[in-house]
Amino acid sequence: QVQLVESGGGLVQAGGSLRLSCVASGRAFSLYRMAWFRQAPGKERECVGAINWNDGITYYPDSVKGRFIISRDSAENTVYLQMTSLKPEETAVYYCAARQAGVTVYYAQSDPRSYRAWGQGIQVTVSS
Repeated sequence: QVQLVESGGGLVQAGGSLRLSCVASGRAFSLYRMAWFRQAPGKERECVGAINWNDGITYYPDSVKGRFIISRDSAENTVYLQMTSLKPEETAVYYCAARQAGVTVYYAQSDPRSYRAWGQGIQVTVSS
């Protein structure tokens, strides 16, 4: 099992930047893909970036393209989310998620059902 711990959240003004980090432990050697999701009150959990662990290929939804960057440090088993030009409507709890190799999934990489390991979530608040 993979354990995930997020850090780096907090309060930022609209237009500002923030970087989130997520450290994987446990069976981190078996990582296949990691992703960041966010969930605002009353809304569905939304993927804001995903990255293949081996080749670094990334995915972003249109809502964050050009503003968010997901990256990973394989040596440190850490995935990052650099967020820029943040908007008040992006206030949410941000979650790190991981999919391990050898696990068959039938959902898109943007679908939370693709991931079995989740962090506890970290609050990001964007003030107007």
